[in-house]
Amino acid sequence: MLNITVNASRKYDVVIGEGLMESAGRMVRGVSSARKVCVICDTTTRDLFSETVIGSLAGAGFDTHLLIFAPGEQTKSMSNLSRILEYLADRHFTRTDLLVALGGGVIGDLTGFAAACYLRGINFVQMPTTLLSAVDASVGGKTAVNLKAGKNLAGAFHQPAIVLFDTNAMESLPEEQFKEGLSEIIKCGVIGDKDLFEYVAYKEAPRINDFVEMTAERAIIVKRDLVEQDEYDVGPRKLLNFGHTMGHAVELCSGYEIPHGHAVAMGMLAACKASYRKGWSNEDCAIPVWQTLERYGIDPKCPFDADELASAALKDKKRSGTKISLVVPLQIGEGALMDIDVEELPEFFRLGLEG
Repeated sequence: MLNITVNASRKYDVVIGEGLMESAGRMVRGVSSARKVCVICDTTTRDLFSETVIGSLAGAGFDTHLLIFAPGEQTKSMSNLSRILEYLADRHFTRTDLLVALGGGVIGDLTGFAAACYLRGINFVQMPTTLLSAVDASVGGKTAVNLKAGKNLAGAFHQPAIVLFDTNAMESLPEEQFKEGLSEIIKCGVIGDKDLFEYVAYKEAPRINDFVEMTAERAIIVKRDLVEQDEYDVGPRKLLNFGHTMGHAVELCSGYEIPHGHAVAMGMLAACKASYRKGWSNEDCAIPVWQTLERYGIDPKCPFDADELASAALKDKKRSGTKISLVVPLQIGEGALMDIDVEELPEFFRLGLEG
């Protein structure tokens, strides 16, 4: 079992290991004196994991409740946020009670935002069941829902009480969803950990859980270090947006039919190409990034043109007035922030989309 401590506005642990769902009650009881717990999940995680988690929580003395949503990005909506808040109020949840997000990034974001809003803030626990959510959405305190205009445009910073990543959940994870998590791990390697990138790019692990534990730990440490420097995303933490400016635009243009990890892969490769062609990078990072994506069967070809993407990207929260921050690789293992005028964005995307 691995333990990573995050020292943000609240201090909490990210625990990685096998069998954590069975011991969830004991571990959550260690950070909370709550009487009531509401487990929030989707229909997939309900069928796979909710019985185990609820049984463990009940065994630790919690009065447990279960609230279920449909899977998919469309669940991250204001109407579903309202549904959670009304559910908690109807059942008289108090400020000392607790929410548990059991699922991927969608459930984690939605549950975290509800926890931030209800009674001006109650505690919540992240229990990520996908590799993507384990290394990305569950750590760092960003919570949000989508608006019609774009992704994650309504949200709050609200750190969890603990993060429990049971690597046994990977046994039931579809291959395509596993690839999504790999995209975020590759991202962390490119911007901040060359050894992690090279491990993912070239090494083989004897067991899938060994691979997941090692790569997730290193990726989370990259994120942890940036969050501790810049919890509220006004400086160095923006490096974690590598691939996301175009990636979020791809998601929006596709009506969220293209999932987050694949969209980020497209954005990462485009940023590598454009940065090298503009002379910002010290090496052509597109080659090793493309080869690594190809190794895992992640297709980084983008179906949209530069103008479509730029129009969508300018609705993103990363824009500040007439400027937008781009994350580019100086070399594998080191990223940098570049602020450009918004009218330069279509040309940047064109450079990234050219063969």
